[in-house]
Amino acid sequence: MLSTLPSSDPLLPNPFSAAGYANGCFSLWDCPDLFTCSKPTNSPKPVTSSSGSDDPNQPNDEPDRSLDEKAARPYRDMVIDERKRRRMLSNRESARRSRMRKQRHLENLRNQLNKCRVENRELNNRLQFIVHHLNRIRTENQWLRSERTVLWQKLSDFTQILVFQELHPLDHISNIPCMVAMQ
Repeated sequence: MLSTLPSSDPLLPNPFSAAGYANGCFSLWDCPDLFTCSKPTNSPKPVTSSSGSDDPNQPNDEPDRSLDEKAARPYRDMVIDERKRRRMLSNRESARRSRMRKQRHLENLRNQLNKCRVENRELNNRLQFIVHHLNRIRTENQWLRSERTVLWQKLSDFTQILVFQELHPLDHISNIPCMVAMQ
């Protein structure tokens, strides 16, 4: 696909800018006769009727046709060269855009990697904090369980004493050695 590049593009100097080509007035294809090698115009040839005989004095149109082809060849080569140059510039620009896209993609991947590393570090810190609190709570829980066991044992002892006192009224207080000393 051919595209028209602006004449202000610093990478592409335009050799046709003085002729109005770069200003958008006309293109190389609009006015092909401006860029052809012009041959001197000959006077028109007289119209003669031919009887089919090969007269060596009769002019032949074949050399003129080869001259036209020779004159048109530089123009055609120039058009082909211009197309090749434009295609080459287009390919270079496309490759540059592709490299830029690749660079942006690589930069985005690096940014994502850095974000993931930061997030991973933060999650690791949170995990360590939670594990520390978990260990502290486990230790406290073990202490509370042992305290419960001790308290449960005391409660059981007091219950047995109360049951024993209910079964044996206060009249046997004199048999308790600590009570005898008080009296």
